[in-house]
Amino acid sequence: MTRRNTMRPMLCAFAALTLAGSLAACATPTTYGPQADARAVGFSDYRIETGRYRVSFQGGPGAPPEQVNDFALRRAAEVVARDGYDWFRVVDRMGERTGSRGGGTSIGIGGGTGGYRSGVGVGVGTTFDLSGGPAYRQTLEVLAGKGPKPEGAYDAREIAR
Repeated sequence: MTRRNTMRPMLCAFAALTLAGSLAACATPTTYGPQADARAVGFSDYRIETGRYRVSFQGGPGAPPEQVNDFALRRAAEVVARDGYDWFRVVDRMGERTGSRGGGTSIGIGGGTGGYRSGVGVGVGTTFDLSGGPAYRQTLEVLAGKGPKPEGAYDAREIAR
């Protein structure tokens, strides 16, 4: 194989990696706001009973789990403060991760003979994850109360700020 024939596959691989990096860099950041539908980025909440709420925040692909958790706590604080409570305690917490784990690379080696000829081949394959990474969802069940904040509880107005 000539030098010219070996450069073309290397240039194609470089172009593919550059394109994948560019597309991943264009991922939309996770912003705080209500969900447009059940699979969209954002928060949702509902009252289970008086003083008890379930609050969820769905992060976008690539959003850090810490950010998703902080946004869920923020929404819990807003809901609790809106309904006239002073503090809340997280009584149940459930985190979910969805999406791809990323791309991969594989290498294959093979050989064969037939008649008067034989050959050996080496192949390299790769996959690209253009989704931006896994997406996290944090769901909190909170119990709200009024008066002095008990130990281990969150101050609703302080968190909401």
